[in-house]
Amino acid sequence: MNKPRRATKDDMPRVLELIKELAIFEKEPDAVIVTTEQLVRDGFGQQPKFVCFVVEIDGTIEGIAMIYPRYSSWKGEVIHLEDLIVSQASRGKGLGTLLLDEVVKYGKQKGVKRISWDVLDWNEPAIKFYEQKGANVMRDWDIVQMDETAIDNYLAKL
Repeated sequence: MNKPRRATKDDMPRVLELIKELAIFEKEPDAVIVTTEQLVRDGFGQQPKFVCFVVEIDGTIEGIAMIYPRYSSWKGEVIHLEDLIVSQASRGKGLGTLLLDEVVKYGKQKGVKRISWDVLDWNEPAIKFYEQKGANVMRDWDIVQMDETAIDNYLAKL
């Protein structure tokens, strides 16, 4: 097992496989519409929209952490951890800890005031993992989203 490293363009096909594996685990198997080409464009263009760390076992990427910058009106610059994924086959080997360590070190280096992410309320193993790492799982907040259809419907009413 290697230490986590920054992902490269060539890693994006495997990154997408892990994203799809997570979608299946989260009971949303058809929700992923992003493509490898989009990941390459968005992560490695002139102004990258995200940073991705990967960790390998025997030359195969078995875990990823994808983050992007945000801004808090209360705190200033923060980072959002979009996904922390470890393949089903490699769970329990410490990869999640290695990736979270890398994200926290990166955030500290960038001087962010907070690192935040979402976790499904039924994913008790993940919640326990995050709480053991010192994270505050804020169960009194709800996530609010508008998908493309909701955006279009909203704008049609203006």
